[in-house]
Amino acid sequence: MENVTEAIRLTQFSHGGGCGCKIAPAVLSKMLARLSAGITPPELLVGTETSDDAAVYRLNDQQALIATTDFFMPIVDDPFDFGRIAAANALSDIYAMGGSPILALALVGMPIDKLPPEVIGRVLEGGASMCREAGIPVAGGHSIDCVEPIYGLAAMGLVHPEKVKSNAGAKPGDVLILGKPLGVGVLSAAQKSGRLEEAGYAAMIAVTTQLNRIGAKLGLRDDVHAMTDVTGFGLLGHLLELCRASGCCAELPFESLPVIEAARALALEGVKTGASARNWSSYGDEVALRDVTPWQQVLLTDPQTSGGLLVACAAEAAEEVLDLFHAEGYTAAAKVGRLRKYESGTRVVVQG
Repeated sequence: MENVTEAIRLTQFSHGGGCGCKIAPAVLSKMLARLSAGITPPELLVGTETSDDAAVYRLNDQQALIATTDFFMPIVDDPFDFGRIAAANALSDIYAMGGSPILALALVGMPIDKLPPEVIGRVLEGGASMCREAGIPVAGGHSIDCVEPIYGLAAMGLVHPEKVKSNAGAKPGDVLILGKPLGVGVLSAAQKSGRLEEAGYAAMIAVTTQLNRIGAKLGLRDDVHAMTDVTGFGLLGHLLELCRASGCCAELPFESLPVIEAARALALEGVKTGASARNWSSYGDEVALRDVTPWQQVLLTDPQTSGGLLVACAAEAAEEVLDLFHAEGYTAAAKVGRLRKYESGTRVVVQG
């Protein structure tokens, strides 16, 4: 089985990989605009209105159900690693709402005529291993035969109704903290073109398979006002969603951003994903880049797969929150900017 899995490169079967497969923000907005108004019960605490990470439904005074789904095509060739990354990415939405996952359902689409059962089984094993790390079962799922391989989870979790951390709760004066370094998209592009060295691959796996479980602890803090996870739309895209939902604008110096060193070097050499350009064309008119170089812009728009939590917290709590990130093993976590009240025009200003 090991020889079979090692001989097959999963990325050769897909046109894109990881969260770089996501539909561009502008196109997605047009698609969703066609949705007619549906049923909105009072128990639905978070729906589609603010482009949040997951839906939240109040069950009772003590519990609300978090529901989300996420899947994508291979970002790496190793099937076990692909399963781990996809599962960690899907569970991140639960943590980003301040909750804890309780179970997952596997979503599987594979080209049965091209991939042997042993390879597909390793993908499922990788996903199940990540769910075990999160302390939850894979309780079922659905599978289909399709042209390109896809894998992910439908995940559910619980949170106290008064502790939900949507992206709409940020306040002017809040400090922004990012939990993981940027650059996963650049590394995945380098891997697909054969330019990624072993150390860079190891760094990519380390970042993408680290669960954002700190979100459950941050959800208990009243001084943490909003959270989201940084994935396919890049740091700027998900920060813009938070700013729009909260009525804020953001200022951040590029030098404050944590970046995977291998990705920084590759970005300087011009390595990037196609999704980076699509992201910028979707939301660049809301962003002011001051003395930002092209390679820095690539990292700002770089699609992150299983990226870090972006947290908006009270300024007086920022050091304590950052210390908590570091104590929990998110060693690259950093304060990356500040929010102020939005009035008009540009929503995000980045100083190079």
